[in-house]
Amino acid sequence: MFSNAQQGSGSLEKNRHLHLPADFGRRFLISVDTEEEFDWDGPFKRTGHTTLSVGKLQRFQSFVEKYDIKPIYFVDYSIIENDEAAAFLKSVSASNNASVGVHLHPWVNPPFEEETSPYNSYAGNLPKELEEAKIAALSDGIEDRTGKRPIIYRAGRYGVGPNSIEILAKHGFLIDSSVRSRFDYRDQSGPDFSHIGPDPFWLDHEKGLLELPLTTVFSGLLRKQGDFLSALFNRSKTAGALFSKSKVLERIPLTPEGVSAREAKEAIDIAFDDNLKLLVFSFHSPSLSAGHTPYVKTDEDLDRFYDWWREVIDHLLERGASPISLDQLMAVAGLKDK
Repeated sequence: MFSNAQQGSGSLEKNRHLHLPADFGRRFLISVDTEEEFDWDGPFKRTGHTTLSVGKLQRFQSFVEKYDIKPIYFVDYSIIENDEAAAFLKSVSASNNASVGVHLHPWVNPPFEEETSPYNSYAGNLPKELEEAKIAALSDGIEDRTGKRPIIYRAGRYGVGPNSIEILAKHGFLIDSSVRSRFDYRDQSGPDFSHIGPDPFWLDHEKGLLELPLTTVFSGLLRKQGDFLSALFNRSKTAGALFSKSKVLERIPLTPEGVSAREAKEAIDIAFDDNLKLLVFSFHSPSLSAGHTPYVKTDEDLDRFYDWWREVIDHLLERGASPISLDQLMAVAGLKDK
């Protein structure tokens, strides 16, 4: 079914949008791809990474708790193996101040049967049995270390494939959040989400597995034609840069990584004006510590990172939006943990 979406039809999510009640209002959710630090420009390696940002998770948790925000930490194998991280995740999960999901980086997640390569860094490209074995190993590890079975999944590098839905349903997942709406990763051997919008939609006819896309918004004079023109962003960086610079068409994902607070606030306003009721933010946990991502290189960058969140969250609240937790979302969708 993801392979159909990757063909750019866009029909899947349009026909199966999650019906949100009239009193749902405007809500937002913050998710964290909680992972090891590694060289983003280097080759994929099974070893040689660090987990120094683990010690910074509590600061972010304390920060969002002041706003009654309950984030979702999508956790990969390197993180759940870390004792400090496991203790933190167990604590926030037990206190119901956050939720823990699965974040599969195949190159550091056993069993190790594939060669490390850009192609194999997308879990959905792996043989079905191997993709399933890796998801099961990580799910078991999270349950063992936190005491709770994860029910939400995000593939590392957004790398879902043609077997992912069947695997997730088999292992009791209720929500997938691997779709980065309006992005195309085919030039890297990844999936194509360029014609999938930001609204949540059902992945199956039985309405037992929900897709929660990461929010991306088009702005500019041609934003209504954004889906049609989005191929230019994905196929030509030059064309995308020209569109953005001229303000004719900009693609704005809701993330503090590479997106200014001004752009994010503009995207929020457009989303709400277009009657999008649920916004999903994301970032990578190594950005919580200086020097591990291209977005937070210095302590000054880290200060600006938190300033970004203050400004954006204040804007959300001013626009009448309130945070939603994973449990609350499940209740709205009629999903029950098994």
